[in-house]
Amino acid sequence: MNPVRSKENFLVFGSPLIEEDEIQEVVSCLRSAWIGTGPRVAHFEADFAAYKGVEAAVAVNSCSAALHLSLLASGLGRGDEVITTPMTFCATVNAIHHAGAIPVLADVDPLTMNIDPAEIERRITKRTRAILPVHFAGRPCNMDAIMDIAGRHHLMVIEDCAHAIESEYKGQKIGTFGDFACFSFYSTKNVVTGEGGMILAKREGDIDRLKVLALHGMNKDAWRRFGDEGFKHYHIVECGFKYNMMDIQAAMGIHQLRRVGTCWDKRAAIWQHYMDALSDLPIGLPAPVEENTRHAYHLFTVMVDEHCAGVSRDEFLDRMTAEGIGVGVHYVSLPEHPFYQRTFGWNPKDFPNAAKIGRQTVSIPISPKLNKQDINDIINAVKKSSKKQ
Repeated sequence: MNPVRSKENFLVFGSPLIEEDEIQEVVSCLRSAWIGTGPRVAHFEADFAAYKGVEAAVAVNSCSAALHLSLLASGLGRGDEVITTPMTFCATVNAIHHAGAIPVLADVDPLTMNIDPAEIERRITKRTRAILPVHFAGRPCNMDAIMDIAGRHHLMVIEDCAHAIESEYKGQKIGTFGDFACFSFYSTKNVVTGEGGMILAKREGDIDRLKVLALHGMNKDAWRRFGDEGFKHYHIVECGFKYNMMDIQAAMGIHQLRRVGTCWDKRAAIWQHYMDALSDLPIGLPAPVEENTRHAYHLFTVMVDEHCAGVSRDEFLDRMTAEGIGVGVHYVSLPEHPFYQRTFGWNPKDFPNAAKIGRQTVSIPISPKLNKQDINDIINAVKKSSKKQ
């Protein structure tokens, strides 16, 4: 039996939609000879802040950097505990570890795959200082419950919004609830700069400090020192990092952000098409979107339970690849990884919902770049790959 797509026509998972506006802006940036941190980064920061309805935003070179800086700016001390989810990319807990704090996992809700507020409450100790919720796949966490817990226990909230640029919870934009919020513009994300991230913060003083920390600890607007107004001396006011975004990245982000709504519409349509076309298969589909929320539709995850489908998750992955369709796994739960087992003593059995999801989940493509033929090929590949053979 022939595969759905040939090797020459392999559909890469998460391939971004790059249009002529971005290409021309990058070319203009190169011709301007200002490719490091400069006016386009400032432009992108202002546009993103306006999109989120906040006063300011800080652009950095990755969401990992955004998380690290937010944790440092939170004033966490060595040994302080930060509660987060086991269903996330390693960057979330790595940032906590690098900041000198201790990551503490709270299991997820088996339907939403987001951190369970009841589990957060159960994990709070005298050393807990912050909650770091991850809006998995673009589905907003239960922010009413999380903010209530944070308020009662006097905890900071740092939102990991890597999947959730467009998400909203009860009419409020995700990323505007917590003390800090971190976004990703990695090449598979809903807004793309290749690599890149953004930070929102509630307090103006935190914004100022984040900018300093992101550029070696130089005083604010140090990038202007080479401008046409003449050289400006800078001062190192603390020991910072090389986490700044470049103008050549922001050149892409400016135009990507302008199309964020139309790209969301395309992904929403693909999502519904998948829900309709795959509903009769022996695999699990995402839970319905909760009322009064906006899902970012960043990931479309199916659950492959070998007992139901007659095929294992990993066999399903291999079959999809053989059909010419790229797939992802988001994520194997963090307690499965040797480093975290050695370092924190985590055991998958202590987080049964996350462990089950991590062993069954598969992400199929949902990029706005997909055309009708791509979508049909993906659906046909899922149908073939989930059949007993």
